[in-house]
Amino acid sequence: MSKKLVAYFSASGTTEAVAKNLAKAAGADLYEIKPAVAYTRADLNWQDKNSRSSLEMRDKSSRPELADANANIAEYDTIFVGFPVWWYVAPTIINSFLEAYDFSGKKVVLFATSGGSGFGKAVAGLQPSAPGAVIVEGEILNGRPGEAKLKAFAEKY
Repeated sequence: MSKKLVAYFSASGTTEAVAKNLAKAAGADLYEIKPAVAYTRADLNWQDKNSRSSLEMRDKSSRPELADANANIAEYDTIFVGFPVWWYVAPTIINSFLEAYDFSGKKVVLFATSGGSGFGKAVAGLQPSAPGAVIVEGEILNGRPGEAKLKAFAEKY
């Protein structure tokens, strides 16, 4: 049986709730991807072209600093990576996370929360950050997916 990790970034708590429930349903360990500088409400204002999140998402080379790099990725075969969809892709902090570790030979399964869009080009935007990994577009897990749905999702991978 492969060992699984649920790693997630959550700006408002929505993705965090899904990640915790997914980890429980999958029998996986849990790891929070934290920025070195937490996002404020103003930072997340997508309507402000000069907000922190808007500036990061406009600059594809942006790599927000991580608070730590303590996830022991080597222990895991499958890593579920969760995030809110920003501008039809993963926030650039997910690139920061993937680039902080060696994911060679690992399966990275994406899951996300979204206010209305799908994954867009998330896989294409993340693959260069994890050379040697297989990145799979999982599912958008909005609302409060039940344990049966989360267990079925985890078992697919």
